Amino acid sequence: MLRKIRIVVALICYALLTLLFLDFTGTVHAWFGWLAKIQFWPAILALNFAVVAVLVVLTVLLGRIYCSVICPLGVFQDIISWFAGKRKRNRFSYTPAISWLRYGVLALFIIAFFAGIGSLVSLLAPYSSYGRMASNLLVPIYQLGNNLLAYFAEKMNSYAFYSTEIWIKSIPTFVIAVLTFVVIAVLAWRGGRTYCNTICPVGTVLGFISKFSLFKISIDTNKCNACGLCAKNCKASCIDSKNHAIDYSRCVACMDCVGICNHKAISYSFAAKTKKTEEPKSDVSVDESRRKFLSVTALMAVTTAVEAQQKNIDGGLATIQEKKIPNRQTPITPFGSLSANNLAKHCTACQLCVSACPNQVLRPSSDLSRLMQPEVSFERGYCRPECTKCSEVCPTGAILQITKEQRSGIQIGHAVWVQANCIAYNENVTCNSCMRHCPVGAIRMMEKVKEDGSTVKIPMVDEERCIGCGACENLCPARPFSAIYVEGHEVHRTI
Repeated sequence: MLRKIRIVVALICYALLTLLFLDFTGTVHAWFGWLAKIQFWPAILALNFAVVAVLVVLTVLLGRIYCSVICPLGVFQDIISWFAGKRKRNRFSYTPAISWLRYGVLALFIIAFFAGIGSLVSLLAPYSSYGRMASNLLVPIYQLGNNLLAYFAEKMNSYAFYSTEIWIKSIPTFVIAVLTFVVIAVLAWRGGRTYCNTICPVGTVLGFISKFSLFKISIDTNKCNACGLCAKNCKASCIDSKNHAIDYSRCVACMDCVGICNHKAISYSFAAKTKKTEEPKSDVSVDESRRKFLSVTALMAVTTAVEAQQKNIDGGLATIQEKKIPNRQTPITPFGSLSANNLAKHCTACQLCVSACPNQVLRPSSDLSRLMQPEVSFERGYCRPECTKCSEVCPTGAILQITKEQRSGIQIGHAVWVQANCIAYNENVTCNSCMRHCPVGAIRMMEKVKEDGSTVKIPMVDEERCIGCGACENLCPARPFSAIYVEGHEVHRTI
């Protein structure tokens, strides 16, 4: 019964948390956004000590329930391992812990965090690793299914669904997501929870705490006949059935051993009732290949093509397509992130804000110093004044939650006019698109005398009033580079 309860709760948590990355309507976030905020590493970054304390107490009481039920990457490994088990049963065996690798990776994780190497921290953090896989690999499939429903619904004169654009937001992040998926999937297929118990820094920390947990798996030596069935089905490879011992630092409390034992010799009970055993020194030969990081070559050939949709802006001035990213001296960080430094310190690069952005403004950075962290660019949209979605979904405090009123007074950058790209100046036509669409009235059209003596109206930007929303850049009809673009600010300010 305990095993069935664990599986049901784990699948519910996994499905809902995955939907947070897939749902582009914001409906799921309104109800279940808290699932992202109770993840261990995001809670630490957000300084949410209440959540961290609850997870630690839960581990002290029940063992690594977090890894078995709450962590999406852990449940993902269980799913892969379950499919592998259908092909070959009783495929596991006890192997001693590789402590030097576990604690070595944890030390590297801690050093990288305090040294400000956010990209390395993000690569090792389990929640952000799963988030990138969901955002980059599952979202396009989900959107394709949505677009098919929208297509058939439209044929039946129904608009219950609407199509959305499918595109790869960052090639480097996509490649990292594919490699992460391949490595974790291969390790889970071959060794169950190998990644959790050799690489994952969160698993190492909780594993150390779980050695002192009050409720543990225990073996009744009077009932056990040393058949080894429990060890053959332990995906954590932590049960030494010959010596009736369990490595509690690696046990994820999945209850599989409890359910498989035919003699009812294994139970999950209060630790004081069981005889405390030390981890034995086993002479059993170890298959080192199960514990090594596998060198894999990922062959990518999956891109989803969708029919381009023509979108007309107000007045039909231009079609929003094939805009190119300007060369910004300072990258733009989202409203609510306070500064580039604050974003770098707290962001775990889980891509949840990127997936939730309804305006297609956020995408993962390709810069090595900010790799995979969100940055703002306006080729496909702009930050609408009423939108605060990224601040609502961020679980780490990298983007603080703000209200619509606060957002209108935050300056994340300022617009810069580029004479060489402006069609009003170079083609002597009347164009005031940037002025018309500026939501804060920071742009005015001023007359300028050209070298040939003619006059033309060009935009003048009030930098003290501009908030950097990107409406002017996105809706500028100049192609491929806009005649007006936003330059970011390292530190945001309130105007």
